[in-house]
Amino acid sequence: MTVLVIAEHDNASLKGATFNTVTAALQCGGDVHVLVAGANAAPAAAAAAQIAGVAKVLHADSDGLAHGLAENMAAQILALASGYSHILFPATASGKNMAPRVAAKLDVGQISDITKVDSPDTFERPIYAGNAIAMVQSADAIKIITVRTTGFDAAPATGGSAAVESVAALAASDKATFLGSEIAKNDRPELTAAKIIVAGGRALGSAEKFTEILTPLADKLGAAIGASRAAVDAGYAPNDWQVGQTGKIVAPQLYIAAGISGAIQHLAGMKDSKVIVAINKDPEAPIFSVADYGLEADLFVAVPELVAAL
Repeated sequence: MTVLVIAEHDNASLKGATFNTVTAALQCGGDVHVLVAGANAAPAAAAAAQIAGVAKVLHADSDGLAHGLAENMAAQILALASGYSHILFPATASGKNMAPRVAAKLDVGQISDITKVDSPDTFERPIYAGNAIAMVQSADAIKIITVRTTGFDAAPATGGSAAVESVAALAASDKATFLGSEIAKNDRPELTAAKIIVAGGRALGSAEKFTEILTPLADKLGAAIGASRAAVDAGYAPNDWQVGQTGKIVAPQLYIAAGISGAIQHLAGMKDSKVIVAINKDPEAPIFSVADYGLEADLFVAVPELVAAL
């Protein structure tokens, strides 16, 4: 039994989600191989070879793989699929784009967003916004799985010495062409990789207040800024700050929720955080049910006082 992990990378280095996915793969049993498909991605392949527990790195290199287009990536994965019992993708935007294509072509069911490996054919995944856990058993010959990265610790980035093997890159699909991308520049940590997150809700009242109240605290802590869906829908924060079931799933060391009531949709995206601090003037707010520390106070008073104390 051999497991293939599809690495997420920018051709120069691996994304953090890859390391969590390797941990899940190791729990499936058997050897773990990592596919690094890109253009001039030798540095990423070398980094994958250093991950503890990885037995082999497959390196496919061509211009058609440069931007990780799902059409090209899925074809590359399918060319290798017959040699594996499991193929694991991080449950990121990229992984969720590729995995269904591979599962459909192989005519197998996809097992989505797993948080635990019970055995090589049995996995746990949250359903109903995390209110219930489904145990899923698969009899498929090849199991296509996406991994909720917050459910697994990251594999050590060093300590491995896997061989890097070049594999033939397939010709690029004529059905999709990369035209360009706009990269948002941000001095703050990436939300899904941040160790500290300061998040705000609709109670902040406006985009100006959202920035005025939360930015000084985030600056003091070196934190990323997040937002509830209600705050994003109201225009207080951009879409890529949204934390929750329809936003980003995060599990930082510290999550500070200011003016967030704690709707199920939001809790599903952050309840795995190591320490949760909630600031809300409503003593009945659901956020207090998952908080390690709760402060029943007006956030417009409490947050500036916290900044001053820091």
